[in-house]
Amino acid sequence: MSAAASNGEIFRGYERLRFERPHPNVLRIVMHNPERLNAVDQVMHGELARVWRDVDVDTSVSAVIITGHGAAFSAGGDFRMIERIMNDFDTRARNWKEARDIVFNLLNCSKPVVSAMRGPAVGAGLACGLLADIPIAAKDARIIDGHTRLGVAAGDHAAIVWPLLCGMAKAKYHLLLCEALSGEEAERIGLVALAVDDAELDARALEIAVRLAEGAPSAIRWTKYALNNWLRSAGPAFDTSLALEFLGFSSPDVREGLAAHREKRQPDFPRESPL
Repeated sequence: MSAAASNGEIFRGYERLRFERPHPNVLRIVMHNPERLNAVDQVMHGELARVWRDVDVDTSVSAVIITGHGAAFSAGGDFRMIERIMNDFDTRARNWKEARDIVFNLLNCSKPVVSAMRGPAVGAGLACGLLADIPIAAKDARIIDGHTRLGVAAGDHAAIVWPLLCGMAKAKYHLLLCEALSGEEAERIGLVALAVDDAELDARALEIAVRLAEGAPSAIRWTKYALNNWLRSAGPAFDTSLALEFLGFSSPDVREGLAAHREKRQPDFPRESPL
């Protein structure tokens, strides 16, 4: 193991992710795009794909917290990135690979991950929030998978984890309709492990991360690995959903969906479809 991999040097050079050490063996990853409620732009998308590999090789990290800067977890995909995905094949292909890496690199990261979600939690940020080993939300957090309202399939994490967490009926209700949940409701249906008052969120996430960091590392990491085989077994369903999401970025539906988001109105999708 190189010195850089054990003293934090490996995390230099990130632009949209900030790193804090609230405990010697706990790494807090902060999504940082404050002017856009921590929306995931092209830079952050790539960084969320690779950071889990860096976490995995840093021997000083025993547990991770992922959160957002300020009053938001993440407002979802940046509109300019979405527009580039729609209009350019190379961008679309690169983002498909990064979206896949965000999911599988997080699942395969040996270190336990705790998420602390407050405010809006949407899109690729939400993928990290719900795929964390212990997802925690503020009671008044606003969790929403907005894909179908944008005009694309729910692809960036939903098919692999929502049915397992909250059951197929609830998964379909929230994913097909883009029905928002509070953190409190998310806990009630099993989508998150805990919902706490916003003022308690950071302290509770840190408390749990420290307990994980000070526990038996091999036992915790092997338990995570074994449990995540349930999610790996859903890999083909996830790959299908992700492929259909990115196929949808070439459709007229997403152009109407993006315009509606920008104009803050309900989308007017066509009633007919070749499917």
